[in-house]
Amino acid sequence: MKQVFRSAMRWKSPAHWALFPIAGIGLFAILFLVAAGLYPGGSQHDPQAAGFSWAHNYWCHLLNDRALNGNSNPARPVALAGMFVLCSALAVFWYLLPSALDLGRWMARTVQVSGPVSMTLALFIFTSYHDPLIVAASILAAIALAGTFCGLYLSKWMAFFRSGLFCLLLLGANNFIYYTGHFLSFLPILQKLTFLIVLGWVASLAWAFYCRLSEQ
Repeated sequence: MKQVFRSAMRWKSPAHWALFPIAGIGLFAILFLVAAGLYPGGSQHDPQAAGFSWAHNYWCHLLNDRALNGNSNPARPVALAGMFVLCSALAVFWYLLPSALDLGRWMARTVQVSGPVSMTLALFIFTSYHDPLIVAASILAAIALAGTFCGLYLSKWMAFFRSGLFCLLLLGANNFIYYTGHFLSFLPILQKLTFLIVLGWVASLAWAFYCRLSEQ
């Protein structure tokens, strides 16, 4: 019993909680694959296509009540679970970030609020308020990212700072295509590539947080 209590107490440390985003991102990837396997079919490219197309379907298609081919969508519960896991992981990531970076008190609080609130709003993009929620969540995430990059620069974590700029470029390209309609046929592939690179960057940064906080 004492050993169990000591293990539980160790998880109160911010260092151990820094592993939570990594685990959450890994679980999200598994749930994404499971949901994609359950999706019955249909995309904007071909409403009668069978199954989930990595070239033509979007993540949000897995969240719909019905697939684009008109059938009931059994992937939805799994995708919703994946969305909850991912948003929770990113909320914890942004809440812990100021503990590992050189941020002033005001900027730290801003990141700790805007990041988790952004992820809370993102949880509900499967509703009829998809577009306004995306806009609101994106604005708050941009504020959290601004604080993140300030902290990375001030902490002299230049490798993460530079690679993070590439992640921003990918996110900007996604938004440009989505809102302008230009090169729309490339967006489904770009969305998944962005998931892979951005979440890989977050997981790597969370591991760096863990190592730094463990040393403190």
